Amino acid sequence: MKKIVVLLFAVLFSLDTFAQFNQYPKQDEGHLTGGLGLMWIDGKPHYRFSFRPEISFANFGVGLDLNLDFDSDGKLRKENFNETSDYLSLIRYARYGVKNDPVYVKVGALDYHTLGHGSIMYLYNNSPSFDTRKIGMVLDIDFGQFGFESIYSQFAEAGILGLRGYVRPLQFTELGMIPVIGGVEVGATVVSDLHENAGVVRGFYNPITKKFETTQDEGSMTIIGFDIGFPLVRTDILDLTLYADYAKILNFGSGVATGIKAELSGLGLVSLFAKLERRFNNKQYIPSYFNSFYEIERFKADSTSGGAFSSKAAQLTNLTETANGFYGELGVDVLGLFNIIGSYQRLDKYPTSGILHLGTEIAPEEAPFVARAGYDKINIKDEVDLFKLDDRSYLFFELGYKPYPFMLVSLVYHWTFTPVRDADDNILEYEPQKRIEPRISFIYPFSF
Repeated sequence: MKKIVVLLFAVLFSLDTFAQFNQYPKQDEGHLTGGLGLMWIDGKPHYRFSFRPEISFANFGVGLDLNLDFDSDGKLRKENFNETSDYLSLIRYARYGVKNDPVYVKVGALDYHTLGHGSIMYLYNNSPSFDTRKIGMVLDIDFGQFGFESIYSQFAEAGILGLRGYVRPLQFTELGMIPVIGGVEVGATVVSDLHENAGVVRGFYNPITKKFETTQDEGSMTIIGFDIGFPLVRTDILDLTLYADYAKILNFGSGVATGIKAELSGLGLVSLFAKLERRFNNKQYIPSYFNSFYEIERFKADSTSGGAFSSKAAQLTNLTETANGFYGELGVDVLGLFNIIGSYQRLDKYPTSGILHLGTEIAPEEAPFVARAGYDKINIKDEVDLFKLDDRSYLFFELGYKPYPFMLVSLVYHWTFTPVRDADDNILEYEPQKRIEPRISFIYPFSF
């Protein structure tokens, strides 16, 4: 009941700090944020020092993220700096432009990244754990008549490499002058996970060697896809698009998705975004394969329960029949002061196929309070399971008050993950981790 209350409170009153609503500083401005906090990690107290400056100038922006956690004996927590990526991740991001600009480049943490309509990669997060933060890169360029979106998930080791190229063919003809018809877009996507565990289907943990031994490995996991979008309405108030996607997981199955998305703006107070999609999934196929939990689901080898093993690739082999389903998404923005977004998937024949994403923020610029939250849940069985925090859940919640414009006193709650490693320091799996942090932050805006 306690976990249900926490989640309900987060959903009702809460931004998605996985950065889905994250706003960069305004042009030629910056934020200098830092603070001290007492934090409980899995019930053990730690003292945290944080320093998070951000600056924006012209189309460029940089954000740093230094977090030092000390235990009750004054020792720095091992997981803070035990990988090369931990040092690289001191740079939270460096960017040029923002998403949907003609040119957008971002290096750093990649929060909730989507390619195209999302049939292959949707809301992918390269750093679901504080203890294994990754540095990746996104590069998008729109030349008008054609363009591309691209992603590389992590530089420290082999990861996900994705590219979607698209063309607006009517732009090369006289029909391209017609506002609506000229926006027809055709795209092709290829995404491949080059990680050494991406295609592991069978194996076991050897308690003697304390290592995982593979018995079946499909190698890198590659998905190809094709998509087309038909604009139906393009006005200052309403943008309505019909689309269709096809995706094929090499060596496994394929699927088709058809849907409609709408953006309603210019109403003065409220902006709306909605998306409804019907998915036709053949056996051995998972739509939006690279999702927010992919880094957690890719590979799991339990060293404490007889060597139990699971992987995202192994899930495909268990899908022995077609599994059609629905997907829906709704986003609301009220005067830029209140944001909320939610999405949900359910497949017809699989009762544990529910996937939920929620994020919301209340942070008026002049108000003395801040409320933010985000929640992800996969493999949902029923309504009761929806509110259970476990190894299929990710929750962030922050509620804060500003006694002064430059100070924020807040309580931060995180239900996240921490890695479990083998004798060679390789990650075997991720297990849930609870963080509770009373925090005092000092926020100093400046311009130049």
